[in-house]
Amino acid sequence: MPLLTPASHLSGLLLIWLVLLLPPPASPGPLDRPGVRRLGTRGPAGSPGRRPASTRAPYSGARGAGVCKSMPLDLVFIIDSSRSVRPLEFTKVKTFVSRIIDTLDIGAADTRVALVNYASTVKIEFQLQTYSDKQSLKQAVARITPLSTGTMSGLAIQTAMDEAFTVQAGARGPTSNIPKVAIIVTDGRPQDQVNEVAARARASGIELYAVGVDRADMESLKMMASEPLEEHVFYVETYGVIEKLSSRFQETFCALDPCALGTHQCQHVCVSDGEGRHHCECSQGYTLNADKKTCTAIDKCALGTHGCEHICVNDRTGSYHCECREGYILNEDRKTCSAQDKCAVGAHGCQHICVNDRDGSHHCECYEGYTLNEDKKTCSVQNKCVLGTHGCQHVCVSDGAASYHCDCFPGYTLNEDKKTCSAIEEARRLISTEDACGCEATLAYQEKVSSYLQRLNTKLDDILQKLQVNEYGQVHR
Repeated sequence: MPLLTPASHLSGLLLIWLVLLLPPPASPGPLDRPGVRRLGTRGPAGSPGRRPASTRAPYSGARGAGVCKSMPLDLVFIIDSSRSVRPLEFTKVKTFVSRIIDTLDIGAADTRVALVNYASTVKIEFQLQTYSDKQSLKQAVARITPLSTGTMSGLAIQTAMDEAFTVQAGARGPTSNIPKVAIIVTDGRPQDQVNEVAARARASGIELYAVGVDRADMESLKMMASEPLEEHVFYVETYGVIEKLSSRFQETFCALDPCALGTHQCQHVCVSDGEGRHHCECSQGYTLNADKKTCTAIDKCALGTHGCEHICVNDRTGSYHCECREGYILNEDRKTCSAQDKCAVGAHGCQHICVNDRDGSHHCECYEGYTLNEDKKTCSVQNKCVLGTHGCQHVCVSDGAASYHCDCFPGYTLNEDKKTCSAIEEARRLISTEDACGCEATLAYQEKVSSYLQRLNTKLDDILQKLQVNEYGQVHR
């Protein structure tokens, strides 16, 4: 085994010393972790209900300037003042808080601000109801001093929830719909549990933003912040640039114009008046109602300028249209009317004949041998024998418009059916007793004559029906 010389021993010690001085391999930094936003990247878009003003043109119903103002908030700052935060760095944090206050509309009816200072202990520097103007708030922030060692972030959130966000401390009740927002600023790892207490705070309606500086533990920041994390977790590498985050929160707390948000309740048109104010107007042809939101169509028919010849009808759209009286149709100019030929369109309802009248109306008439009924549309026959549907074997005798009876030729008698006829039995009897041969011949002759008469009757009925059909066709050509 070779012996080490003093020179080689010294060089070996120097090599080990240099290795120890080399920096360790870089671990994934906070910026490489999901759900974290750093200064210089795209700024926060705001949480639901507090989005920055859109760069798009407002919807067609909105017009005017004034698209954004600070919305009312109950805002609590929770700032870490442990020993790891140097005095100059703590001054930067206070400047950051003051700049956010500058962007807000401070007042009892607007945004109220409280501040919780923490390290190993927690101190509420001032409550939401303590100051109602920017100058007093900023002076109070400037007077804050660091506390001590330790980073009890969970205790600070619990204190804010129990003592700062209360009605007694100046927070507004749930019926006011005023958002409750907390911004926690820290540069270290919490020395207590933050997951459960932050979850309770969020469940109570508090929206949590987490700002990490330098050595801040990113996992703890994400456990504290509200969802979505990319809009509620921010990171800066040094306190020297934290002040620039104030512009990001100004965008976050920007109140969009109700006309752009669609919360205006205007029925027709929303007009922005600036600073979050608006008023409603109506589309052409409408007038604003007493509620200053809904609209009613102007009665253009009542104005007498419609030009309708017969009837003017108001439409729901604020316009109008013309209609015609019964028996008339609207002309192409959509204003004047012409008499309608109801007989031609087949809408008359007449059983036999339709006749147009000069005034645009019509009346019904009947064929010859018929009379018009009381309904002025249908017809009844005056002489039913003329129709040929009587069924009489020999002779049909009319008794008026509604009835008839049958008779027989001489030598015949009407049967019980009151329609057919039979030869008189006395004649048959006389012939059969006086001359048997003549009797048979006479009976045969009578039957033959009866057959001819029956056939003749049938032909006459058929001819009469054809004449009636022909007459009906000529009338309707």
